[in-house]
Amino acid sequence: MRIVVDDLSGPEIATFLDEHVREMRSITPLESKHALDLDGLRRPEVTFWSVLDGATVVGCGAIQRLDDAHAEVKSMRTAPARKRGGIASLVLRHIIEEARRMGFTRLSLETGSAEFFRPARALYEKFGFTYCEPFAGYRPDPHSAFMTLAL
Repeated sequence: MRIVVDDLSGPEIATFLDEHVREMRSITPLESKHALDLDGLRRPEVTFWSVLDGATVVGCGAIQRLDDAHAEVKSMRTAPARKRGGIASLVLRHIIEEARRMGFTRLSLETGSAEFFRPARALYEKFGFTYCEPFAGYRPDPHSAFMTLAL
């Protein structure tokens, strides 16, 4: 497997992300859904990575610059058939390393508070993220959990 910066122009990543957004909408009320669509992920303040197994997208993740010191983890996803295979840890480790390399001193995220998101929260906890208050314009939301990591 390899991790590559993705310009989001290929049809496979578009389909992969569309499935992600549809899944989030099926679980989380629309007003609590914060997953970025393709246009949102193509903004200059976002760096997006795809995880490829051969030519197949099996995972992805991104960071969005909030300011010179703070970035947000976005669009973490593993292909459903590949869950529990270490892809999410691979992507998150890469994101943390890249955030440090880019000079960020804090990495934060928003994820769901529902049972469906328990494995994601456990992953973030494993990497040292701790729960925090809403950041960067987020508001308290019973469907959201906010986490942060000092780099």
